[in-house]
Amino acid sequence: MAILGRVLLKKTFSLALIFNSLITLGCVSGILYGFYVSYPNWRPFEPYLIDGNLFWITVAAAVINIFPSAAIGRVLHTGRFLFHHYVYGFLVIILASAYIIFFTPAPLLKVFLVDTNNVSVNAGRFLLLIGITLLLDDLPDVSKRLESSLNWVKTKTCKIRKLVHVLQIVTGLVCIYCSSAVLLHTLSEPTRALQNSFLIISLFITGVIALAHGKRKAWLNMEPPEANQCRGHH
Repeated sequence: MAILGRVLLKKTFSLALIFNSLITLGCVSGILYGFYVSYPNWRPFEPYLIDGNLFWITVAAAVINIFPSAAIGRVLHTGRFLFHHYVYGFLVIILASAYIIFFTPAPLLKVFLVDTNNVSVNAGRFLLLIGITLLLDDLPDVSKRLESSLNWVKTKTCKIRKLVHVLQIVTGLVCIYCSSAVLLHTLSEPTRALQNSFLIISLFITGVIALAHGKRKAWLNMEPPEANQCRGHH
């Protein structure tokens, strides 16, 4: 039971890391949309943030974090309850999409781009991210073709893993800086404390996780699929 508990804890931790990366992507997408489309002259979180374009770097940090975060859970043989995890992921995504379409004022395709405190919209976002998290966690099992494509991407990325390792550390530091800038701006203008709190926390966690992955050399220690397959045959 103790071993099972540790396995489930690690799996939950892996899912939480993926979920946080998606929260970061969701929050930042709204800011970038406002920065480039809705309010072209907007200088977000000034004077603490030197340039709104830095949020593109936080996007990179979140994306780079997803693969090693998912790898933590994929090495664990947790089995499945009735179906693969991706089936539940698709189901949650479908239900969340229907909920957003019929019960919220936000359009589905722009649900992460609208600036709102609406509880129903935020609930829809939350459910959608949960579904995407479950899907990403089990993505290689969706189909052999998709698994092959992911292995190809992993193989190509492993060839530049030293660069990715450095980028993970740098982007992690930028995330922490952006989180601090948003926090300082929010303290000076607390009217948006609730909206900004998700961004502040998710950016900070994304930055810390990026540095943690960098410290344990997650990308440097990652092997291409061919190496893992060869090891499995021996």
